[in-house]
Amino acid sequence: MTDGVIPLLDLRQSGRALTVPQPLPPARPGPWLDARGRPLRDLRISVTDRCNFRCSYCMPKDVFDKHYPFLPRNEVLSLEEIARVARIFAGLGVQKLRLTGGEPLLRRNLESLIAQLSEIRTPEGLPLDLTLTTNGSLLARKAQALKDAGLQRITVSLDALDDAIFRRMNDVDFPVADVLEGIARAQAVGLAPVKVNMVVKRGTNDDQILPMARHFRGTGVTLRFIEYMDVGMSNGWRMDEVLPSSEVLARLREDADLIPLAPTAEGETATRWGYADGSGEIGLISSVTQAFCGDCNRARLSTEGQLYTCLFAGAGHDLRGLLRGDALGEPRTDDEIAAALGTMWTRRGDRYSELRASMPAAEAGSARRVEMHYIGG
Repeated sequence: MTDGVIPLLDLRQSGRALTVPQPLPPARPGPWLDARGRPLRDLRISVTDRCNFRCSYCMPKDVFDKHYPFLPRNEVLSLEEIARVARIFAGLGVQKLRLTGGEPLLRRNLESLIAQLSEIRTPEGLPLDLTLTTNGSLLARKAQALKDAGLQRITVSLDALDDAIFRRMNDVDFPVADVLEGIARAQAVGLAPVKVNMVVKRGTNDDQILPMARHFRGTGVTLRFIEYMDVGMSNGWRMDEVLPSSEVLARLREDADLIPLAPTAEGETATRWGYADGSGEIGLISSVTQAFCGDCNRARLSTEGQLYTCLFAGAGHDLRGLLRGDALGEPRTDDEIAAALGTMWTRRGDRYSELRASMPAAEAGSARRVEMHYIGG
């Protein structure tokens, strides 16, 4: 792997058209199982490709500068289109929706979308688990409105407690105090349990592991440490900057007595550890060193309606074309789109994280991957 930044590839026009089965098969409920027996349970929806931070591991400023061509409004899925897609996915077995970005709180009228999504029910009549991931910059002022609209839980990305380190990492000189205020406000209005995600980059913020753990212990916030991943093509990812979760855990256990906890749900990405005195828990997300492809049950919808079946995918499926008729000449019905999605999922065989370790460094570094800000985490 070289030290230089990997050139950005624009994947917005690379989507494959979803094949609409002809004739249409009889409708059936989920779960749909992919080629490896994994059900479709979780849909992550990017509502905007824009963000007000320029974190080096996601949207480095030298690539995403003031001249970067973000998506025009007519290419972005409308709130009504997103809600329609979510209803179709719920019929296929999806139980959880996570809104992402970019920074989702930048999307105009987001609360209206949340209200629509909160009304969706599974075939069994149950509400979906509705959550959102944010950088926290606008959370203090929006938390109550999000809760009132029907949002249930929230996850905040926060990579350092030290203000100078945090300002360097977000690269827009945003203060950590404002994010902490947003977290406190989210707790106060009942967007709980709040989770905080910290991407750990060796040599950049790994000295913040213990301060972060100490700060959130006993607060009801679950802190999760994420291995720095090779998502997208623009962050110059190098394996030597990955701090394995095993080392994170070793540092934490030098400071506190931790015990393993059972997963809370099938396909959970984090391994859970609890403080022995009952003062809270932490999570470890180890996509690089301990791949969890085996039970991955997530699909991702990009801002412009490309459907990706893996976080590290190189191309998506053109769902917007089915919604609007751009690809096949006329808009498709919900049943036709459901059948197309089911066919797509049953053919899914993605397991990039499992294969990464056996790839030559040059191949892993050059493999085409969609940018994080199009599909969220």
